[in-house]
Amino acid sequence: MAEQVTSAQATAKTVRIAARKVRLVIDLIRGKSVAEALAILQFTPRGASPVVAKVLNSAVANAENNFDLDRQDLVVSEAYVNEGPTLKRFRPRAKGSASPINKRTSHITVVVSEKEEG
Repeated sequence: MAEQVTSAQATAKTVRIAARKVRLVIDLIRGKSVAEALAILQFTPRGASPVVAKVLNSAVANAENNFDLDRQDLVVSEAYVNEGPTLKRFRPRAKGSASPINKRTSHITVVVSEKEEG
């Protein structure tokens, strides 16, 4: 008999926000219940908040639709950000020189799982 699945995840790849900026938002929701995490994200004035909320909602939808888990029992068990590919651009400077500009991207992963009883 197959083991009961108790977690689901969602990933957003190559999001055009630097990983260090997304980590500030991700650290706020790690370990919280889904409802509390969404409330925190709604009132966090950072550019990464809507993106993280979208990934969190996707993870919850995966849990409900693919694994028949109850939304009220879900907590954010894992949430992490990895660096994606960097877009390299150049800014013209004085005397014909140029300075590099790194447009950084990130991969955002959120894992929700059922609350541990006890």
